[in-house]
Amino acid sequence: MPVQLSLPPFCFSIDTANSLVSENLRRLYPVEAFTQAALVDYHLQLLPGVGIHRFYHQQARFLCDGREPFTPLPAAHGYAMLEWGMNWAIASQEFSHVIVHAGVLAFGDHAVMFPAPPGSGKSTLTLWLAFHGWRLLSDEMGLLVPNSLDVLPFVRPICLKNRSIELAKQWLPDAVYSTICHDTHKGDVIHVSPPELSWQHKTRPAQLRAIVFPKYQAGSALQITKLNQAQAFMELANNAFNMSLLGQLGFDSALLLVEQLPVYQIQYADLSEVTQFLHEVLDAI
Repeated sequence: MPVQLSLPPFCFSIDTANSLVSENLRRLYPVEAFTQAALVDYHLQLLPGVGIHRFYHQQARFLCDGREPFTPLPAAHGYAMLEWGMNWAIASQEFSHVIVHAGVLAFGDHAVMFPAPPGSGKSTLTLWLAFHGWRLLSDEMGLLVPNSLDVLPFVRPICLKNRSIELAKQWLPDAVYSTICHDTHKGDVIHVSPPELSWQHKTRPAQLRAIVFPKYQAGSALQITKLNQAQAFMELANNAFNMSLLGQLGFDSALLLVEQLPVYQIQYADLSEVTQFLHEVLDAI
């Protein structure tokens, strides 16, 4: 029987017989997230493979509202596939917000958005901040209210890959982790449940105070570059999921952000230096 997962501002119905997927859902999401909502936004299914793949080299298939956007994956990758599928559902079908591929964290009600392509170290930085006094709004998807500085939370587990998995378990041995999905197209993948603070405030919006484009570089001293508005707009557009689809509304919303917020690129290795820099940015506003 499908379960309903309330992850404001959305509600998902999830139907799967994959026991590993069900186990990870129950492990990573709080009990309060499993609810019978009056309205379901997306109906998701994680189904077994067809034909021989129901029994041999078993596969998982992801469907959203009856559509199958991905090729099947090994059944052992089912949980990661479900999380990626939730990302796809929102990124491809949500048009009431400007959506940016970004981590978003808040200190109090003042938020910093971290747009970045894969491989930048964004999720590792997100994890570090979430477990060092910041409130997670999102690891993957910044949900921006158009023509404003307001950002909505979309609290879900943080996705880590490869070397970051080992680092996380060294830093946070008591955190709640999913099982590892080995040898995916992204390498080894694990999901980490954020701290209770983030779940408690899963409906509490924040206001953006800065945008920071992060890039991890081993051994690097902290390097900070402030971007002008043209540079900031182009970088933001490159990391937006639906800005072009929103047309003038998306353009105007992005322009407002770069006109009203300080925007930085940083290269770093030491996360404590980044944390200090972020507090200095917020204190200066």
